[in-house]
Amino acid sequence: MGKIKIAVKTPRIDMTPMVDLFFLLLVFFILTATFRPEEAAPIKTPTSTSQTPIIDGNLVTILISKDDKVFFNVDNGTDSTQHIRGKVLQAIGSNYQIKFTPKEIKKFEGLASFGLPAKKIQSFLNAPDAKTREAMQEGIPIDSLDNQLMMWIRFARTYNTNLTFAIKGDGAANYPVVKKVIAVLQDNNVNKFNLTTDLKAVELPADFIIK
Repeated sequence: MGKIKIAVKTPRIDMTPMVDLFFLLLVFFILTATFRPEEAAPIKTPTSTSQTPIIDGNLVTILISKDDKVFFNVDNGTDSTQHIRGKVLQAIGSNYQIKFTPKEIKKFEGLASFGLPAKKIQSFLNAPDAKTREAMQEGIPIDSLDNQLMMWIRFARTYNTNLTFAIKGDGAANYPVVKKVIAVLQDNNVNKFNLTTDLKAVELPADFIIK
């Protein structure tokens, strides 16, 4: 009697559920993701060999452009529901008798760095487009008679005591302006801060030996 041959079937995996899941996740990330706003001015930082990373949250960045304009940026902290950035803006407004609307506060929370006198912020927030806002960026006053940078730092620390500070200066910025910004930080008892640079590779000699 001949042997009965059992048909061998090639196993088949149905990929349809996985494809559906992929597109579902893709749509979710597209709808929930937010683009990082551009900085107020292009900053070409000097290079260094330091590899210490700067944290993403609880960070204040002071930018200095090549034409010596000073810009300021504070994030909303690790808990965005506290609206720290909006609270800082309202504190600045109270100091200058400016009443910001909820729409203006929300707009401010979504922007990146900025650099202009406090009395012009309301017009800045209501500008029709990004190009108009960019033209209004004249830098935050840091003169001794009107040192608004000091107020931004002071109010930021009032609403977030866990802040880390970083200075991001253009390589062509003049040293006296950088020195003045550092002095403002020290006047606010901020004696520890980071200097943002571009990482430069270190060329080791051919006879270098790791011990």
